Amino acid sequence: MRVGMVQNRTIIKNVAIFLLCGAAGWYLKGRLTPSMPAMGAMGGGVPYVLVDNLEQRNIAPKKSYIGHVEAIKSVNLKPQVTGYVEKVLFEEGGLVNEGDILFVIEQKRYLATVELRQAELAAAKANLVKTKRDYDRQKSLSKQNITSKATYDTAESAYLQAQAAVKQAEANLDLAKIDLDYTEIKAPITGYIGKASVTEGNYVNSNSDNLARIVQMNPIRVAFSVTDKDMLDAQKLFRNGKEGKLKTEIILPNGEVLVNHLLSRFADNEVNSDTATISIYAEYQNEHHLLIPGNYVDILVGTGEDKMALLVPQASVAQDENGNYVVVVTDEGIAEQRRVALGEIIGDKQVVLEGLSANDKVIVQGLQKVRNGQKVNASAVLAEETEVK
Repeated sequence: MRVGMVQNRTIIKNVAIFLLCGAAGWYLKGRLTPSMPAMGAMGGGVPYVLVDNLEQRNIAPKKSYIGHVEAIKSVNLKPQVTGYVEKVLFEEGGLVNEGDILFVIEQKRYLATVELRQAELAAAKANLVKTKRDYDRQKSLSKQNITSKATYDTAESAYLQAQAAVKQAEANLDLAKIDLDYTEIKAPITGYIGKASVTEGNYVNSNSDNLARIVQMNPIRVAFSVTDKDMLDAQKLFRNGKEGKLKTEIILPNGEVLVNHLLSRFADNEVNSDTATISIYAEYQNEHHLLIPGNYVDILVGTGEDKMALLVPQASVAQDENGNYVVVVTDEGIAEQRRVALGEIIGDKQVVLEGLSANDKVIVQGLQKVRNGQKVNASAVLAEETEVK
């Protein structure tokens, strides 16, 4: 009996110590932890909220296709003459303009050849002058029957050969000048140049690999395939005089959207019998070089009338027994409840049919802390731009 009483006392003692330690811990936590103001409470109880603007967007139906970005013009630079590379005059990855000198292949030999051909031409012209004089003299004597027919024929032949020699020398000089021009490899188009495959001192000839590659970046082309049915529907639209209503949007791999950049488009001349599709080639303005050759993008094509709508973030929409509502913040910083009629959901936003205007700012965070007509401290949501107009 005595043993049982000792055990009970021990248990009671341990429980008391445990409760005492817990109470001490909570006391110390309350003393040592600084008091935090209620989230959203600023300036004497005025709640802090985040607001966002409404988005106005064309929500007309669009069809989505996968597009492949292609350069309209691209050039592989190859040497046309033989020699050592003396200079590389461009920055790899940089923009080069049509006519810029990019590579210089040793020119001394080709300059010497040009000078040699010029001398040969001068000699041929001098010989032409001499043979012409002889020919004219023999022609005059022949008319007076003073010289023989054979002598006249010989002079005439020499004169004709001298004329041909001048033309041959001129052609040889032109070829030498062409070879000299080829020692300077120039950009045939404006575009961005890639990595140089050779550096100064390397020996190249016409059988060498490409020295570099240039691709045009602006404008640029996006190729995609549509079904034969979609193509026929589009042609019907054009016949009805609504060609200008064709709208396209491009969604880049990072989610950025390009709109209103379409310059022109054309369709291929036959349908792929394996896939029952036809290729479309759309040319786009690409001033900021966001479309990179070789990339795959999503392209949205709309052929109907524009349908502009206001979109509100879904995070701002609340509901009670009377229906859906949002809370807007006025220019004076007052929270106002607005009843709204909502339409379809598009991504993380929802179409607003009634109840809001384009300039309204809706609360997207801190909605549960405000009352209708209450003063609030509002800050705008910081969001990255996702659309390039």
